[in-house]
This record gives sequence, structure tokens and C-alpha cells, in this order.
Amino acid sequence: MPESPTLEEMRRALALALGEAVLRLYGVSIERVVVERPPNVALGDLASPVAFDLAKALKKAPRAIAAEIAGAVSAPAGVSGVRVEGGGYVNASLDRAAFAASLAEVAPAAAPRGGKTVVEHTNINPNKAAHIGHLRNAVLGDVLVRTLRFLGGEVEVQNYLDDTGVQVADVVAGMLHIGGVRTEAAALEAIAEARLPGGEPNPKGFAYLCWDLYAEVGRTYEGRPETKAWRSEVLHAIEEGGNEVARIAAAVAHAVSSSHLATMGRIGIAYDLLPRESDILKKNFWSRAFEMLRGSGAVILESGGKHAGCWVLRLSESEEFAGMEEPDKILVRSNGTVTYTAKDIAYQLWKFGLLGIDFDYVRFPPSWDSGTVHAGEVPEFVRRHPVWRSAHEGGESGAPSFGGAQRVVNVIDVRQSYPQKVVREGLRVLGFASEADRSAHFSYEIVALSPAAARELADRFGEEYRLSAEEEKKPYVEMSGRKGLGVKADDLVELLLERSRGEVRKRRGNEDPSDGETDARAIAVGALRYFLLKFGRNKVIAFDFDEALNFEGDTGPYLQYSLVRAGNIFRKLEEKGIEAASPDGAWEDDLWSLLLDAASLPDVADRAVESLELSTLARHAFTLAQSFNQFYHRHPILQEPDAALRNRRLAVARIFRREMSRALELLGIPEPGRM
Repeated sequence: MPESPTLEEMRRALALALGEAVLRLYGVSIERVVVERPPNVALGDLASPVAFDLAKALKKAPRAIAAEIAGAVSAPAGVSGVRVEGGGYVNASLDRAAFAASLAEVAPAAAPRGGKTVVEHTNINPNKAAHIGHLRNAVLGDVLVRTLRFLGGEVEVQNYLDDTGVQVADVVAGMLHIGGVRTEAAALEAIAEARLPGGEPNPKGFAYLCWDLYAEVGRTYEGRPETKAWRSEVLHAIEEGGNEVARIAAAVAHAVSSSHLATMGRIGIAYDLLPRESDILKKNFWSRAFEMLRGSGAVILESGGKHAGCWVLRLSESEEFAGMEEPDKILVRSNGTVTYTAKDIAYQLWKFGLLGIDFDYVRFPPSWDSGTVHAGEVPEFVRRHPVWRSAHEGGESGAPSFGGAQRVVNVIDVRQSYPQKVVREGLRVLGFASEADRSAHFSYEIVALSPAAARELADRFGEEYRLSAEEEKKPYVEMSGRKGLGVKADDLVELLLERSRGEVRKRRGNEDPSDGETDARAIAVGALRYFLLKFGRNKVIAFDFDEALNFEGDTGPYLQYSLVRAGNIFRKLEEKGIEAASPDGAWEDDLWSLLLDAASLPDVADRAVESLELSTLARHAFTLAQSFNQFYHRHPILQEPDAALRNRRLAVARIFRREMSRALELLGIPEPGRM
């Protein structure tokens, strides 16, 4: 066993030993022996209900079986004793001194995991500024990526750009018909100045200008239905390519995507690859996937009924789609247009390296410092992270190898559950059942606005956020980009920063405000990311400013404060010239309990990834912070005269500081220097 085993390694070793004992005693082979943490350390450090699982087959009382197993098990290294507790649990205690000394030396490192995981997240249409719903997707995806890497996995992060869809087409239509932008040169000028010809510049950048323009186009369509033809004209021009409209669309998509990267970069999110829908079409991904599907007989051309002339994926025989009124899925419409789901099947095949063709790749210059909102706040590690995008020709040398995944996780909201099932079934009918099983849809619920939040937004940022009398009566209101209603991500971060700066100034008195700017930004990012993570992914978040911006309780700043408090202990220790020695003596239960909680981070991370429930990590960090703050008040360290006891307390504080720092790194929450 490694010098510094994790609790998970100890748990697996005990499970293996218990399984071997059961086989020797009863000739019964158990596929998986459950071993968990008991409710408190007085009962031991690990516990198994294996005796209860055997009681019916052996016709014996669980406690009697547990006694036989406890007497026969060969305790693994690091386990000081095995005993029976309660009605028949087999519980084990760790060698506290050895485990604590090992844990204090170095953080346990995860063994490398084989195979690459592709995580696709964010996926904002490049037609306007990002809003808070996009932030939930991006933060969930980013924490999954961080956690997979923490657990030893190779991860590739993809952010899909639908640069040929109706959303981009509508903004381009607005530029053409409302803004008077007719050429690529005029579009580039509008992007650089964040204004349409004859209009006022938008001080927050081009993506904000597009937000307003997109909403105005929607209102125009409603008031003058004949103008909807603008969309078809633009879509046709984009598909045809090689014309001014297509070049305007490409410029818009690049500029808005740069803004999105800066917005996400402000909160510490980076990407490896930006695959573009236009390249999927021009590289004929769908044509290749269609050939494969036709060859397998999985798709048919409907000759009659309402789907006549459509190519349809047959799903009626699949158990997953049983009972649906209309289970079959159209992949190609009668007019020859390819559905989003069809293109997603091709894209998923490429992610697994099953398509037989590949993109070209070019570096994507995010234009951090040219017209991008708040680009100066993007952390240096994000700025340094190379970003590539797909291309259909003219690829650059030196690109990494993209795709070829062992597992794929698509972070897409719960409303896309049916299309994601169809994508998996598309792989399955092609004979790629294993890859279908390794395709995960990381679904989550939407972020809505409480009426109170909408009123505050209207008061702070303008009447565009004002609700109607009918909407005011609802418990929450869904955001609508088409209507222009939503919490723009950068507006939210700005408001968080304002409050964070105020809190820092209040705590630091007459100090130069610029000295606290870095900490204020860390606190604002921590508040935002934690708020988006602490709710279960299947819960609708009704966004509320007061709850998100609270600096006490179940919040990101509370976690940050516990870490800063732990750091202050060692700063004061150094100032007093007190040197800590290795801990020795008997470990008190309350100290030991906190140490075990801190050491359980790898186990919690593993469970969070397996369940795709990342709020588990947030809850663990919050509980750990609570436990440390209680420890801090109950167990003084610097004033403790007993050197051995002081060293044990210092060991707990040191391990907590390290593991909380790692937990915040997983959550993407920066560490402030001071609070």
C-alpha cells in the first residue's frame, strides 16, 4: 500500500479482506462488499453491513455472522482492529497515529486513469452576451473537468459553437436590415466600435450590442411577420458561403465567441477546443454518418404519412423509447435540411473516433484586450491556456490530437434529454453499444429569476429587466434571450464585485482600496460559483441576489474565510517563533473526526463524478468549513501549553488547510489572501 493511502484505498483494502473472509468461512463469493464511514468515530472509522446481506442465506443472526467474520478477517495494513457494532456491523478502526503522520506529510495523489474523457460544456450560441443560465452550464462542466483531472483522468474540454444556426442568422439579419451593415468591413468596424452605423456605442462591448439587436429582431418578427424571410435569406447565404453575408456571420460569431471566452475566463474557465457547426457541415461529418446509418438499415425513407419524404431513425423497438406516442426521430426533413439531432449523432461519433474523418485545426485568438468586456480580469492561467478551433481547410501544424475519447460527457440542460437519448441510440444501432453506454448526458435544471431579482436588475441596469404585472405574480420567471430578459453574466459579476469591494472596504478601514482588489475579485467569483454549485442539478434555481451575495452561512465566502483563518494560525505561529513537531500521543475523537473528514476529499470527489452530482462536493466543503470553525473556537492552538496536544491540533489545522485548498480548487473558488 502507498506510503500515504487515501481513505478510499483503505476502504477498498478492507472490502477485499472481508470478501476473502466470507469466501473462506461460507464458500460465498460477494461481488461487491459495501464499506462506509459509520455515523461517528466512536463506532470506528469504517463499517460494513456484509453480515446483514448474508443473514437470510445463512439462516443466522447478523450479529453472530459479524462476530465470525471479525474473528476470521485478515486486517489490512493500517487497520488497528476489527470488531462488531450494533446489530451486526463489522467495523474497523485505523491506526490513528500512523495514518495521521502519513497524511500530514503529503497529500495523497490519485493514480492515473486510463482513457480520455471528452467533456462538452458551455455551448453558447455566438449571437449575444452570455447570461446566468450559461454560467450554470459552464461552472458545472468546469468543476466536472477539474474533478476528473484531480482523480487522475485525462480530460479534453470542448465548447461547441453553432455558428450557422438561426440565432446567429437573426443577429446578422438585424445588422443588415436594421443596422445598415452590408459588408464585412462595415461589420468589423461595428464590432471594433460596438455600435451600428449612426448609433451610439455600447460601453459594454459588441456582445451587449448584439443582445439588444437580437431582441429587437424578435420584436420586428412579431410586429411584421413578413420580415421572418430575413432569417431564411441569411441562412441560405451562410450555407452557400463565399459571400458578404457569410463573412459578416463569421465575423459576428468570432467576436461574440471571444466575448464569451473572456466572460468565462473571468471566473476561471478555459477550453481546449471550439468545434464549429460550419466545419461539421463542410467536412461532411453528417454525410459520413448518414452513410453508416443507411448501411446499417437504422434509418428509412418514409414514403407516406406526415413524415413522407423524411429520413427517420427507427426507435420504436428500443426499450428506452417504449410507450412514446411517436418514438421515431426525423434526421433529415423532406426538404433536405438536416436536424440538430442528426448533426449531434455525427459529432458524437467523431468524439469517439468512430467517424473516420477529422477536422482541420487552427488556433483561436480570443482577442482578450481588444473590445472584449472586462478582458483584463481574465486570470493569467486562462490567458496562457491555448485554445484551438475546428476548421474545414487550412489547418495549422502543432495541434493536439482531439477526439478519440474513451468516455463522453455532454453538459446540456434537462430540456435536451430526449435528443441526447436519440444520440446514444444512434450509436447503439450502428453497433457501438459500448460507446453508447459510455455517453453520458449531464443534465441540469434551468436558472430562473425571482420577481425580486428582476426588480433589482431593472433598478440597477435598466427597464429591459422590468416584468409585466402578470409575470410579477409568478414564483419565478424563465429568462428569454428572444425577449431580452435575463441576467447578463458580466452584469452579475459586476454587481458581485461592487458588493465584495464594499465588504472588503468595511473590514479594512482606511487602507488603500486598490490593495484589496484582488481579494474582492476572489470573493466575488467564490460567491458566484458556489451559489451555482450548491443546489442539486435537478433543482430549478430561482436566482436571488441577497442569497448569492451573502457573506455568511452556506456561501463561497464562508468557505474562503475558513481557509484564510487556518492560514492565519500558521502566520501567527511563525511570528511567535513556535516550531511544530510531528504529532504524537493519543488522538482525541473530535480531532480525529475532523482529520478524517478532511482526508475524505478523494472519496467525495469520486462519488460526485460517478453520480454527476457536483453539489456533493459543495456540501462536503461547507461541512468541512463548519467543522473547522467549531474546532477553531473549541481548541486553542497558540495558547495551548501541552506541546504534544498543540502539535496534534496543528496537524489537523495543516491537513484541513491543504485539503480545503484542494476542495476550493475543484470548485474553482480562488483563495483570497485576506478576508
